[in-house]
Amino acid sequence: MGNIGVASDSTCDLSKELTDRYGISILPLHVILGEKEYRDCVDIQPKDIYAWSDQVKKTPKTAAFSPAEAEEFLKQQMEQYDELIFFDISDSMSSSRSVMQVAAKTLELEDRVFVIDSMNLSTGIGLLVVQAAVLAKKAEHAKDVVDEILKLRPRVRASFVVDTLTYLYRGGRCSGTAALVGSAIKLHPSIHVIDGSMQVGKKYRGNMDRVVKSYVEDQMELMKGAVKDRIFITHSGSDPAIVEAVKEQLREFGYFEEIIETHAGGVISSHCGPGTLGVLFIAGE
Repeated sequence: MGNIGVASDSTCDLSKELTDRYGISILPLHVILGEKEYRDCVDIQPKDIYAWSDQVKKTPKTAAFSPAEAEEFLKQQMEQYDELIFFDISDSMSSSRSVMQVAAKTLELEDRVFVIDSMNLSTGIGLLVVQAAVLAKKAEHAKDVVDEILKLRPRVRASFVVDTLTYLYRGGRCSGTAALVGSAIKLHPSIHVIDGSMQVGKKYRGNMDRVVKSYVEDQMELMKGAVKDRIFITHSGSDPAIVEAVKEQLREFGYFEEIIETHAGGVISSHCGPGTLGVLFIAGE
């Protein structure tokens, strides 16, 4: 077996328990609050971001890691591994992949570092990262793992239902009128990642507990024939009772071997706001 490392930027939203379990390394993106810049989930947590955003009525800016950070990260990784597979948030959402590719070229590591555009976000990335880590334990060469991951990539199903439209409005993703009307009628849109971009799906109405129940029911048809190993429930600070209800729905569905709850990190939370929840999995062929 080869000595292959697996790493990702912080937008994969994998918990420390999972990164420790699978031996995954994380390089944080940055969250910018006014004039101050922080490393995602290292120097700042989502609750701090919400407090700042609600105070100044703005959405934080987010940014890729710097070239210097990418180079230092690669140097450290290549002291441990012969080859490295690195995952980034979708190219349409960040420049992190291009920064990492330049760093690999600068250090003359192009033949040993494989940088993958996940074409996804949050645990839509995490699903691929975990699977790569599992495959890397048995593979001789990183390219063999990459080939398998690229086959899985279009089958990732990543979606979320949003509790509040305020953060989408502040980030310029919906108009003030739409946000106001949506809040008045308790409108909660679902967001789906398709071909690397976020698209608005079904719009749900009502209280969030009922909305989430309906949203999960709608996903269950897509879950039939999915990869059984795991499904993620990822949220940005949802009511624990709502999260537990989703877990129970999935237990009753009785298909997945592991139901994993994770919390969205600072970058993802900055744009979706508190109370957003999604179920993410890899669909069948």
